Amino acid sequence: MDKRFRQIKKIMLQVLFLNLMVSFAKIIYGILTNTLSMQSDGYHSLFDGISNIVGLIGIQAASKPPDAEHPYGHRKFETMASVFIAVLLMFAGFNILNSAFHRFGSGAIPEVTTFSFLVMIGTMVINYMVTTYEHRNGVKLQSEVLIADSMHTKSDIYVSLSVILGLIAIKAGLPVLDPIIAIIISGIIVYTGIRIIMKSSSVLCDTSQLNAEEIHNLVCAVDGVIGCNNIRSRGTVGHIYIDLHVEVHPTMPTLRSHDIADTVEYELKQHFEGVQDVVIHIEPAPLEPAS
Repeated sequence: MDKRFRQIKKIMLQVLFLNLMVSFAKIIYGILTNTLSMQSDGYHSLFDGISNIVGLIGIQAASKPPDAEHPYGHRKFETMASVFIAVLLMFAGFNILNSAFHRFGSGAIPEVTTFSFLVMIGTMVINYMVTTYEHRNGVKLQSEVLIADSMHTKSDIYVSLSVILGLIAIKAGLPVLDPIIAIIISGIIVYTGIRIIMKSSSVLCDTSQLNAEEIHNLVCAVDGVIGCNNIRSRGTVGHIYIDLHVEVHPTMPTLRSHDIADTVEYELKQHFEGVQDVVIHIEPAPLEPAS
């Protein structure tokens, strides 16, 4: 594994430990006090831990070098891992929703103590530290799985805040708000999952990563280039592929056109961050009709 993947793996392991610690604290105390919203938040955090494991598996696969079957490398395994994280997240949301509807008919009244608030505030602080650390490193390392996982963990902060509001309502004699808060939590969780899937699917479906007009203007500014067309870009952040057609004078020697292609590739890699490879098709520009 290269340095980037080793760093991502190290961060994922650290976040996994913290997520498991937070989740067990909320689940155990939620069960002891019969607080559904706290249990729901705990299971949400537990799925954060599971998503970390999925992310680690995805990183392991993505770190492999290109081979005969995968000449462009295995980077999209990281993207696929982020999609699987989102699916797990949505599954957790629907389970919480189901539990909330069951609570309406049970009539159970949760027990709220001072320690309930301390558990929720303490875990919320840890989640804030985790999501900030993970997102900052995700941007720095251009890692989709870290950014997706940080979004997952960030939803925990809003969820925990909702639970605290629910605990206050229960303390004030409104236990019916406990399952209502759980329903709101499930909505936040499902929405976060949808956002991750939409972002990741754009990569898997080879959505254009760069502005074609900006590429055109940059390439046409290179000495010897007459025109530029059929511009395409794809890939992931920090791992972008470009291919395009460059028009040169029909009588230009092969060696000169090759030099121009090298210059175009250099300019594109200098201008756009994360460009890994540029495929350039040299074409003769159409001759102007004689007057």
